[in-house]
Amino acid sequence: MTVSTLTGSLLVATPLLDEPPFRRSVILLLDHDDDGALGVVVNRAADLSVGQVLPNWSSAVDEPGVLFMGGPVGTDSALAVAEVAASTDPPGWRECFGRIGLVDLDVPPALLEGAITRMRIFAGYAGWSSGQLEGEIAEGAWYVVESVTDDVFGHDPDTLWRRVLRRQNDQMAYLATYPDDPTQN
Repeated sequence: MTVSTLTGSLLVATPLLDEPPFRRSVILLLDHDDDGALGVVVNRAADLSVGQVLPNWSSAVDEPGVLFMGGPVGTDSALAVAEVAASTDPPGWRECFGRIGLVDLDVPPALLEGAITRMRIFAGYAGWSSGQLEGEIAEGAWYVVESVTDDVFGHDPDTLWRRVLRRQNDQMAYLATYPDDPTQN
């Protein structure tokens, strides 16, 4: 079975997915193929500055300058997602889609200076084995929507879930007003 790639799309947690760590999460899919999928939760900023964990990279990341909780897998490792300037292919950068890719954090930051236009660092990631994500989408756990660069690097990650839903052209837009606690409705 050949899977149509969802790389570059956003997974937006539906209200049915109400358990941590994915409740109201927005995940950028960095890789998706027959073998499975890998992404990072882009709307979970941690209370830990990048400078505290990776001081060499603190000046390279965008505001708010904190580590993001990328997902429940491999939380002791870091993934750097970056946008590079047009027509550049800097050392230590691997394209995922368009101008968005992963940065090897072992590469000296000076080698990427001027090439990276925006960057965020994530502790951990979200991963799915072959067919697992497709099953979760079919069960109604995720909406799959188009991403825009500001989804990944925007300044207000806490409101991203609602903003992504609100810009949809169908009934998903109504879910942006879904109450935090439906029993209090």
